[in-house]
Amino acid sequence: MRLLFLGPPGCGKGTQAKHVVERTGGTYIASGDMLREEVKNQTDLGKKAKSYMKAGDLVPDDLIINMIRKKIERDIENASFLLDGFPRTIPQAEALGMMLDGLNQPLQKAVDFQVADDEIIDRITGRRLCATCSAVYHVKWNPPKSDGSCSACGGDTYQRPDDSVETVKNRLQVYHRQTEPLLQYYRDKGILVSINGSGDISEITARIEQSLGLTLKA
Repeated sequence: MRLLFLGPPGCGKGTQAKHVVERTGGTYIASGDMLREEVKNQTDLGKKAKSYMKAGDLVPDDLIINMIRKKIERDIENASFLLDGFPRTIPQAEALGMMLDGLNQPLQKAVDFQVADDEIIDRITGRRLCATCSAVYHVKWNPPKSDGSCSACGGDTYQRPDDSVETVKNRLQVYHRQTEPLLQYYRDKGILVSINGSGDISEITARIEQSLGLTLKA
């Protein structure tokens, strides 16, 4: 299928996207991961994007749309992909739609993950990552060792700069102001599906299966 996952930062759509792709095939296209890789590699695009990402703002369209287009065009022969994190604005959605229509590969479903802001803030601000092996922890639900080190490799854990309370609140404000209009955009096109994003991973997966008519085998 050709899918788009929508929802506020920290809603769990990335976890579910990887789960769906692993079990149905196709290409997973996560704009956030791709941008962070650009920042890590200190490319020209990464240097420009870094200041926006640290502040929790959306990276301007002209910095990412070509990167996303090249990725889709390169992998489009699979005729199956899942977009996570792009588009985030109506102009991006329109540009994406024109590109995919030109390739005769329009989106089939846009899935909206619905989670309350308070839960989002709790999820993101408690997240910790291992600097050595990239293992992910949460201070409440899956904490690292008592000294803050990684349970897997013993490395130091840290909080990403864009996981602070202030930045998360800003990201949510940006989402509500600029990205939520996409819900009506895709609703008008008749492809929007809304999913309750609260609960454990297996419960959310079951809701996706039911809503999309998929069978996601382990």
